Amino acid sequence: IHRFNKAQQDALLPDIENGRLILIGATTHNPSAYVTSALASRTHFFEFLPLNEEELFAVACIALKDSDRGLGRLKLEIEETALKFLANISDGDARRLLNMLELIAASAPLGSKISRDEAAKSIGTKVILHDKDEDAHYDCASAFIKSLRGSDPDAAIYYMARMIEGGDDPRFIARRMMIFASEDIGNADVKALLVATSASQALELVGMPEARIILAQAATYLASAPKSNASYEAIDSALNDVRNGKLLDVPNHLRGTGYRDAEKFGRGEGYKYPHSHGGFVKQKYLAEDRSYYLPKEIGDEKRLFERLKALWGEWPRKEEKS
Repeated sequence: IHRFNKAQQDALLPDIENGRLILIGATTHNPSAYVTSALASRTHFFEFLPLNEEELFAVACIALKDSDRGLGRLKLEIEETALKFLANISDGDARRLLNMLELIAASAPLGSKISRDEAAKSIGTKVILHDKDEDAHYDCASAFIKSLRGSDPDAAIYYMARMIEGGDDPRFIARRMMIFASEDIGNADVKALLVATSASQALELVGMPEARIILAQAATYLASAPKSNASYEAIDSALNDVRNGKLLDVPNHLRGTGYRDAEKFGRGEGYKYPHSHGGFVKQKYLAEDRSYYLPKEIGDEKRLFERLKALWGEWPRKEEKS
């Protein structure tokens, strides 16, 4: 369906509308990017997810035993580790798995036993010491994030390459970069989250293998950007207070006024509207002062830090003793 242009899709609308046409379309792309809004509103989308490794393993076992439509007549014996390896690198695609089994069968003597290394050699793939569910996966993911945090783009790119070749879902890499952009860069470079989010969206539109370039661009930017975890520490500090019973009353002048009798009880009385005072006016926003956001004097965050000091006279503010 993604090959239909807008005019072609619009031409289908009348017949779909009056029931003369039942449209069944398929696409390997994100339909929201290729199907027009008018056509989308008249259709239902069903997402066919990739097979998991257990399902692919079962497909391989059936193919090896089936003498009529499979490879059973060849009496091949492929070790379980080899089948799991093939399932791992099939990326959820049963057809890819079956093609690899046929390639292995074509190069193996009748009745032979195939090991993991022999299977990899037959299909022309090196065995990457990294499977999606093994320790090496988590080691590479950890090293990738720590390399970004350590401002080493070369190391970050290397570990990204290891994850891609090891069969990791590139969306996992994109998600980790979005989290990293806020957790470890934050306001030190306010464009970082935009870069990471754009890379994630572009990945969905472009797909692999071309999206490797987009992911690499985002990774090198994040690794090279100034770092601050001030926002991460701020929310965790505030959550810690709330979870430990530090429940401050909302000051009366900040309370909501959009309900009956609010004015009678003086809700919102005394609130100063900042836009009536040039964009800022000093007033109390917490029942007692707390210091959560401690900006770093680096990158864009230094400018925010200086502005907060200019507005409030000091930043961070001194906390009041309860």
